[in-house]
Amino acid sequence: MTDQFSTPLELPLDEETLAAINAHLSQLSPQDILVWALTHLPALYQTTAFGLTGLVALDMLSKSGHPIPKLIFLDTLYHFAETYELVQQVRERYAVDIKMYKPEGCNTIRDFEKKHGEELWEKDEDTYDFAVKVEPAQRAYQELGVRSVITGRRRSQGGDRASLQPLEIDETGLLKLNPLFAWSFSQVDAYIRENNVPRNQLLDQGYRSVGDWHSTEPSREGDAGERAGRWADKGEKTECGLHKNFFEMKSRAKLEEQPEEVTTASDVATPPA
Repeated sequence: MTDQFSTPLELPLDEETLAAINAHLSQLSPQDILVWALTHLPALYQTTAFGLTGLVALDMLSKSGHPIPKLIFLDTLYHFAETYELVQQVRERYAVDIKMYKPEGCNTIRDFEKKHGEELWEKDEDTYDFAVKVEPAQRAYQELGVRSVITGRRRSQGGDRASLQPLEIDETGLLKLNPLFAWSFSQVDAYIRENNVPRNQLLDQGYRSVGDWHSTEPSREGDAGERAGRWADKGEKTECGLHKNFFEMKSRAKLEEQPEEVTTASDVATPPA
């Protein structure tokens, strides 16, 4: 039934077409969703923080018989050493092109703190999230001509992800594919182990989910949820901002200089080869 949709998809998608695509993709395995995406989604990249689900998607892509889309990794500058080690392992294992983007104008923590002050995540988490994740992601999408991305989000992760569809369109027009949207953590974990997929060594030290070192801790007895230990002191926070509304995040961020206009995915011309 894939031939009912144009190859690649003609954008923008209307609600009826998006619903039909999701009805179709909901019946497929993650592997088949990814193969469908490789032929139907324009200017496709994979955004990843090298969590388990993203690693499963990458491994599946490596076995698809198609070239692996380039990866976009947002280097917040505050990742654990184990995360940077995993990035190198992935690069060597899959021979994949990883595009790394850091906060604007910053190459080191010292650069970032000179520009924004120390412990910005404690003083203004909205501005921190925008500076280390949201703005670098938008810059990557614009510079690389990205129209579609593969994410590692799943419904069982809860929070804002509980009602995920296989394919979504965000407020900028970016297509977001969630190939493992319906998988449970046990399915992801089993795939990782059965296929010897590289994983963050912190997961063997009591961590359930790994983000920045200042906002991630090992899960405690009684902690519930797959992302326990992330933002443990932040109440109901479940997202870093990357999958929140871009324009709302931008309006809350208190940065000295923000461009007056932001190029959205629907504005991007034919991407570079």
